[in-house]
Amino acid sequence: MKRFDARTLALPTLFAVALFACVQVVRAEKPLFPKITGDAWQIAGNPDLGGFTDAKQEVASFTLWPATNGAWQLWATVRKTRIGGQGNLLHCWEGATPTARDWKPLGVSLLAEPRFGELPGGLQSPFVVRDGARFTMFYGDGRHIASATGEDGKTFARRILPGPSTGLFDEGPKGNARDPMVLRIGGKWHCYYTAHPTRRGTVFCRTSENLITWSESRVVATGGQSGAGPQSAEHPFVVEPQPGHFYLFRTQRLGADAQTSVYHSRDPFDFGINDDTGHFLGTLPLAAPELILLNKQWFIASLLPTLKGIRVARLEWAAKE
Repeated sequence: MKRFDARTLALPTLFAVALFACVQVVRAEKPLFPKITGDAWQIAGNPDLGGFTDAKQEVASFTLWPATNGAWQLWATVRKTRIGGQGNLLHCWEGATPTARDWKPLGVSLLAEPRFGELPGGLQSPFVVRDGARFTMFYGDGRHIASATGEDGKTFARRILPGPSTGLFDEGPKGNARDPMVLRIGGKWHCYYTAHPTRRGTVFCRTSENLITWSESRVVATGGQSGAGPQSAEHPFVVEPQPGHFYLFRTQRLGADAQTSVYHSRDPFDFGINDDTGHFLGTLPLAAPELILLNKQWFIASLLPTLKGIRVARLEWAAKE
């Protein structure tokens, strides 16, 4: 009888194990896709603005975050109001948690200040980030990206720069820099925002170490399957659900036929520039999304199809079907 020798299986066994490990790594490296699970619930509706209320007003870009006392804050752009100028102002709601319905409206939270270079009625697209004890709100003023700060996560004071001006940066006088969002990557803050200096919708990015001084801008996404019109790259939102895997959400349409395109990249500065091959993953039937990770559960907030409020749904990351 031939004697059994375990060494005769060592090489092929090791090869099989190595091959299996490689297959597992390849699978893990494949981009995932955000999948909405279950029905959405409404957290904010069309607010009463007093003398600024208009029957045609709409709730647009927004942000939500927890204040220091744990109460969640929601600030949103309300457009087409009777404020004058471009018709925009910011309104605030408060809720116990993203899973709670019908948050309490707290009233108008911020109006444009033309004496600081902000266009009348030009405020839009707030976004709040916390760095230690300080909260910073970024927003568009109709021309620039501006900021305000606070310590309780509920009240904010504009950061006034020489001029005097609140504008941190822009993409030219006709670029309409707007829709900022900020993410910390590799020890630096990255501010993603949209603008159309040549009437071509583009996602830009700038970096900072202190949320005050910002680098020159870089184009990180434009053109491709989402188009190149002025509104083809609105409300950019970037998340990193897996280390080194970045996903860009980029809205093309609001309302009943809302569309947001989803992109993947290993490089947070390149989601497809004129050619999105290898980056474009698909679309979601919603607009202006903001993603939230809370207690290991992902949520996605977006505009109602009627543009009369904001909704939230649960989300999971799964292999694309």
